[in-house]
Amino acid sequence: MNKKSRTDWERLAELDDKSIDTSDIPELDDAFFEKAELRVPAKQPVTLRIDEDVLAWFKSQGKGYQTRINKLLREYMESQSSRR
Repeated sequence: MNKKSRTDWERLAELDDKSIDTSDIPELDDAFFEKAELRVPAKQPVTLRIDEDVLAWFKSQGKGYQTRINKLLREYMESQSSRR
C-alpha cells in the first residue's frame, strides 16, 4: 500500500452537501431496492499464527479485533486485485 492518494480530502471535507454535483448519478428508486440483494460472505473459522505483539495491538483496540483484522485483510486483497 505505497500509493498515496491524490485526493484533496481536506477540501472535500469542507464542502457541504449542496456543493457536491451529483447530476451524473441517477436517484435510486423503489425498483432498485426491490431487486437489490445483500450479499455477505460467509465466515470461515481458521487457525492463524500472528505475531504476539500484533495480536496484542489489535486486542488493545477493544472488542471486534477479529472484524478489524478481517477488514484490513479485505482492503489489502481488494487493492491487490485492482492492480491486475
